[in-house]
Amino acid sequence: MRFDVITLFPEFFATPLRIGLVGKALEQGIAEVHCTNPRDFATDKHRRVDDEPYGGGVGMVLKPEPFFAAVASLPRLDPREIILLTPQGQPLHQALLQELAQKAQLILLCGQYEGFDERIRQYLATREVSLGDFVLTGGEIPALALINGVVRLLPGTVGKIDSLRSESFETGLLEYPHYTRPPEFQGHKVPPVLLSGDHRAIARWRLQQQLVRTWRRRPDLLAKRPLTPEEQQLLAEGLAEQHTDVEEQDQCL
Repeated sequence: MRFDVITLFPEFFATPLRIGLVGKALEQGIAEVHCTNPRDFATDKHRRVDDEPYGGGVGMVLKPEPFFAAVASLPRLDPREIILLTPQGQPLHQALLQELAQKAQLILLCGQYEGFDERIRQYLATREVSLGDFVLTGGEIPALALINGVVRLLPGTVGKIDSLRSESFETGLLEYPHYTRPPEFQGHKVPPVLLSGDHRAIARWRLQQQLVRTWRRRPDLLAKRPLTPEEQQLLAEGLAEQHTDVEEQDQCL
């Protein structure tokens, strides 16, 4: 898979893309990332990529010519998306990452200053993506987040594919709690079911924990995901158990 990042700051990506699973995936050729500076396509002697907004106002606006030319210079792999990274875009979520992971090429347009000339939005970008309802100084951080989220879904990046299936948001639920050695730390014990060797009971406990954690932390996710009768029962039992645990803790204080 090929990523092309159109950015005024290519150096921003140098170190983050060399470390961790993403760095290994790039070394192995699972994906490749190329950075293109739109300033290289500016036509004036000062290599300007921005100008004052028509109609007045504060800030500078990124000009269309350098961005259109930068994209035109790239090799084309289909299917592809040209993604504008902007607070006005579609919120980035796991289902969108899964969709984008099916593309052959993602071109990421990183903004700066006051924003893009509207013609970049209307006639160049095929999609707009946002990290959330907040504003950053540029599109480089969202671009890096998107690359990271997509690359880890590509075959060969993560060693055990089952680890992806049980993660938060993959099934519409948050991930269950994890524990490792020692079995007891500062008086806090690992849940006995995880030490039982009963894989069926462990799977049931994990699903119950996912349901309870999602209900408490992200009820909006459960509103979008109809629960089976078994899941409803697991959730009710899990909430009742947690309520009992809280009452017992209160009595000990």
